[in-house]
Amino acid sequence: MAPADHDHRRRFLALALRVQALRFGAFTLKSGRQSPYFFNAGRFDSGQALAALASCYADAIDASGVGFDCLFGPAYKGIPLATALACEYARRGRDLPVAFNRKEAKDHGEGGSLIGASLEGRRVLVVDDVITAGTAVREALAIIAGAGGSTVAVAIALDRQEAASAEDPRPATRALAEDAGVGVVAVATLDDLLAFATESADLVAQREPLLAYRARYGCRTGAAT
Repeated sequence: MAPADHDHRRRFLALALRVQALRFGAFTLKSGRQSPYFFNAGRFDSGQALAALASCYADAIDASGVGFDCLFGPAYKGIPLATALACEYARRGRDLPVAFNRKEAKDHGEGGSLIGASLEGRRVLVVDDVITAGTAVREALAIIAGAGGSTVAVAIALDRQEAASAEDPRPATRALAEDAGVGVVAVATLDDLLAFATESADLVAQREPLLAYRARYGCRTGAAT
């Protein structure tokens, strides 16, 4: 039996490759940039994969030392991620409330745009897959503040460590920290992916395209916590 890998970054990257959430090739991003790699958290599409991913998130969050007492998953990808993370923490003996939002407010039944635990007076950790321009995360911060909670940090799977736009050369994670006062905990970063590619015979050919992409769009600053 292979020894357990206690490095959440390596575990996450190996898992992402195994479920094809992380792929290499030529991809056009929403920003219009041509990227040699693509990350799609939607490929964590089984109970086993989500449980393994949640374990990586929990290890990264615990290592960061951030204090929180509630989880929030922004619609849509953040919903299963926050739910899986809540289940992982329950497995570890910590029962956390979890909430998420609807894209459109409901005007019947219980109504409103929020589902789950009350955010009133809580220190909230937002759980999502990635941060690009940061627009969706800022919407989540406004929702949480409007419900009486305070966002202490955002946890994401992969920090691409690149400028959000040509107008703002700061990485999206730093912009969020500086503009909204909210730190970011990333399970892994582009730097981690480069190191992982160096160690893997199957991925070593991807290192040069990754370095070229980082030279063009990247920021050598990791996630702020």
